[in-house]
This record gives sequence, structure tokens and C-alpha cells, in this order.
Amino acid sequence: YFWSSWSDGKSKITQKNGPDGQFSVSWSGNKGNFVIGKGWSTGSNREVVYSGEFKPVGNGYLAIYGWTTNPLVEYYIIESYGDHKPSDNPEAKMKQNMTSDGAIYEIMTKKRVNKPSIQGTATFDQFWSIRTEKRVGGTVNTGNHFKAWADNGLKLGRHNYMIVAVEGQDSSGEATINV
Repeated sequence: YFWSSWSDGKSKITQKNGPDGQFSVSWSGNKGNFVIGKGWSTGSNREVVYSGEFKPVGNGYLAIYGWTTNPLVEYYIIESYGDHKPSDNPEAKMKQNMTSDGAIYEIMTKKRVNKPSIQGTATFDQFWSIRTEKRVGGTVNTGNHFKAWADNGLKLGRHNYMIVAVEGQDSSGEATINV
């Protein structure tokens, strides 16, 4: 499995890269941003099966998360979140909803200007699918989301990594995930 860990250095994080597809993270301090997870060095259409616990206090996301290049895109398939629903954002542009794996997902896009990326500080688009009923554990067919994004005019580039990720934003919490 591919392991990825990024932090802006402001959160107090304890992380563990466990055996096989298992990882855990606990965080505190109610400040800073991090994204930690495990998956594949190259994203693709795949059935991602995962399980575990996700307990944010404040804002956090549990997502299938990845990047493409040319164009540079950061994407999220949100399975669960803390206090903040990603679409509750004035910068979010909502697209048509989609259904996958027995659930409705909202699709949205957002522009990021001069933000951290896999290519350093850059300006790029984010693509989001947000599960309307939160859950922790199950199957996610990533290809369904990639196709729905394309049908909405949201074009991915060449796949970089794709992980099951835990993100914390100015919050605290703990998570243990098995991919």
C-alpha cells in the first residue's frame, strides 16, 4: 500500500502506519490542517473497500482522496465529515447529484488559488462527491465518481496517488482505518 502523510505543522498529530492497509491517527490542539492515509500510488477505477472508526471533534473528513496532473486536480469522495459539510461554502459550485453504491452524492467543484499541492504552491480545481448520508465503512466504486464528474464537465488528468484519507482542520479527534 501507498502511504501519504501531509501536515501544515500546526496540528499535534500522532500517526501510525500499521500492517497492510491499516493506519491510525489522533490529533489535538484545534488548529492546523493535515491529510493522512493509505491506498495506491496511482489512482484508477477500482472498488475501494474500507472499514474502521472516524471520530472528529470539530471539522474533519473521511474520504477517498487523490490528485491528478495535467490538469492539476485535487479530489475528494467524502464518506463522512465532522461539523462542516463541504458544500456549505460560498465558493462551492454545485453540479448534478449522482447515485453510487446505494447512496446519493452531491457533486461540487471549488477553485484553489495559491494553495499547497503535489506540485508545490499552485492554483487548481477541487472536485468533490459528498455522501448525503455519512458512513464509515463500505465499498466505493471510484470509477462511478470519475464518470459522473466527467459527465458534469469536470475533467481529471493523469492519476497520481489515491488514498483512503483522514483530514483534520482546526480540530481534534481520532481515527483507525483499514483499507
